[in-house]
Amino acid sequence: MPKSRRPTVVILAYDGLCTFEYGCAVEVFALPRPEFGAHWYRCAIAAVEPGPLRGSGGVVIQADGGLELLDGAGTIVIPGWRGPTGAIPAALLDALRRAHTRGARLVSICAGAFVLAEAGLLAGRRATTHWHFTDRLAAYPGVQVAADVLYVDAGAILTSAGSAAGLDLCLHVVRTDFGAQIANRVARRMVVHAHRDGGQAQFVQRPVPKRAGAKLGLLFDRVRETLGETWTVERMAAEAGLSLRSLHRHVRDATGQAPGAWLIAERLAEARTMLEETTRSVDEIARLVGFGSAPALRSHFRSLLGVTPTAYRRSFTTGPARALQDAA
Repeated sequence: MPKSRRPTVVILAYDGLCTFEYGCAVEVFALPRPEFGAHWYRCAIAAVEPGPLRGSGGVVIQADGGLELLDGAGTIVIPGWRGPTGAIPAALLDALRRAHTRGARLVSICAGAFVLAEAGLLAGRRATTHWHFTDRLAAYPGVQVAADVLYVDAGAILTSAGSAAGLDLCLHVVRTDFGAQIANRVARRMVVHAHRDGGQAQFVQRPVPKRAGAKLGLLFDRVRETLGETWTVERMAAEAGLSLRSLHRHVRDATGQAPGAWLIAERLAEARTMLEETTRSVDEIARLVGFGSAPALRSHFRSLLGVTPTAYRRSFTTGPARALQDAA
């Protein structure tokens, strides 16, 4: 949770900047959002090195300052890097170590994970990066690479897969700090999905065939509208007009998950939203999202997030997150 009225985010800029990853961070954290009042992020751009900072596409960045800005940051974002083998200034590594020691949150997008790895901050932690580079990241001692996820939230250090997964991670940070309502409003402004869970597969080898895609789209919408009903794999196959084997194949191609796992993820996502935005009891939420009982919801919740539903709700009902929601 943010520790000040206006949590400070510092985004790194460097020569050879990954423009898309940088743009994701700027869009989420640096764009003025007066509709959220005085509690929204205060953002600054920190130059990693002197001289012109050029990004792909002819972009040149004018930073607000140098690495000294990291000393006052609550969150530091590393938007990609110059590839997994790009040289990393020692001063940057030292600044990140100091920031981590004093409790700053470090967020990397794509190859930015290699900066954290070089600083020795990923040892003993789960982390991810673009699927093309996961083997290289795994070569660092002690790094527990999650090769098949969009992002990993390891508490003080968060890492994402390639490019667009960085946007998912940035929205996850907003969701953590200010709750689902605010994150959803930011996502709507950007015309993107409000929430893709970090455990979703980052790389799907085959696109869903056009014909099956329409059927799955209707099925997914139907399931989401009626999560409280009994949804067996057989019912899903019948609703989509597919055989069980075809349903498994197409759902896995589309989501990276088996139908049953996808259903659990959808129910958990809706449960999280209800916990964040309503005062319904855990028992009622469990029934409404289709888990049937509070113990079943608690079991799945602990498996995914490592906390109880009650503890999860508590984190969204106190502090700056609640103040910002009330102001909005």
